[in-house]
Amino acid sequence: MSNPLRILWIATKTPLPAVDGGRLLVVETLRALRDAGHAVTLVAPFPLGEPPSTELAGLCTPRLVPDPPRPAALDYLRARLRRSPYTLERHRRPRLRAEVERLLRSETFELVHVEQLHALAQAEPAWTAAAPRPVVLRQQNVESDLWAALAGRGGLRGPLLGREAAALRRAEGVAVRRAAATVALTERDAARLRELGAGGGEVSCVRAPFPAMLAAGETALPGAPALVLFGSDGWWPNRDQQRWFLDEVWPRVRARTPGARLHVFGGAGTAPGATFHPAPRESRAVFAPGAALVVPVRIASGVRMKILEAWARGLPVVATPEAIAGLDGRDGEAFLLAPGAEEFALAAARLAAEPDLRRRLAAGGQKVLRERHAPRAIAAALEAVYRAALAGARR
Repeated sequence: MSNPLRILWIATKTPLPAVDGGRLLVVETLRALRDAGHAVTLVAPFPLGEPPSTELAGLCTPRLVPDPPRPAALDYLRARLRRSPYTLERHRRPRLRAEVERLLRSETFELVHVEQLHALAQAEPAWTAAAPRPVVLRQQNVESDLWAALAGRGGLRGPLLGREAAALRRAEGVAVRRAAATVALTERDAARLRELGAGGGEVSCVRAPFPAMLAAGETALPGAPALVLFGSDGWWPNRDQQRWFLDEVWPRVRARTPGARLHVFGGAGTAPGATFHPAPRESRAVFAPGAALVVPVRIASGVRMKILEAWARGLPVVATPEAIAGLDGRDGEAFLLAPGAEEFALAAARLAAEPDLRRRLAAGGQKVLRERHAPRAIAAALEAVYRAALAGARR
């Protein structure tokens, strides 16, 4: 093995507990880099009143900065004055930036990894230091495309959302040109980021790492089949998918398969034949033995990490084309594709009637994980990006 790298990693949020896909991606990447022998120091904010997880120290050297709340109106005003995206101003953290500056002065790092465009402001000391370090930006998705899709569905808020999308397009283009390297999770996102960079900057596709097999939950959920849906956590596309599934899809599923039961984790509401559970602190309980994951996302970019987790825990997946985009595997082999409500209803009926289908889909998903998301291979690919950025900086 080549000499291990010392990496300063800047994040927008503390990755543990891994209650959402973005955090889960960071946790699995930190684990892969640790197992490959690299040393990562993580700088991230954590909310006041919530003690940080002690398990994080097993993955990296955490440097967590208390993050007091501040009025959203103030961030909006700053965004208008600076003509910058509101979503970036919302994540601007002077305390975090000061900690990054202190660490760059006091410790030795070969490079800085920035997780998401939102954390880029905190990386400024890497460029302005007496000894600059190359900055590698990983985009979990193409933010401007997400906001453009939101604008298309935003009704009266459409123009406001469209303005944010335009501001994010400009910001992403600047970021791609400025970073020593940019990493996307899918080839489609990589191509889009190259387009936004207008020929400047280096953009690579490095897939999300994930183990091929994890234990399922210990307790089964009622239903034949039991369908699991991750509910809204405040992000508009998640609210949209929950509302659409409950209003349009679930009545058709029940009509075709009366024994089916829906389990919504993390979203409030009521629906016949559905049980609403609190958001889990540990995801294993959600992926119960015998259940199936439904992913009715209609606005998406990047990779749905919960699909990878469902595969690893042996659950079949039913998903929209938007949710499965960027992942390998074929319809009927690693997942069931459901573009609309009727296809979801047919898929649920098949899962109830064909036990062998459930096993084939789970096995097909785990095959995709072994071939495309093996942590050791992903760590090696990410290391190659890091070392190319270092070589370019030396030149």
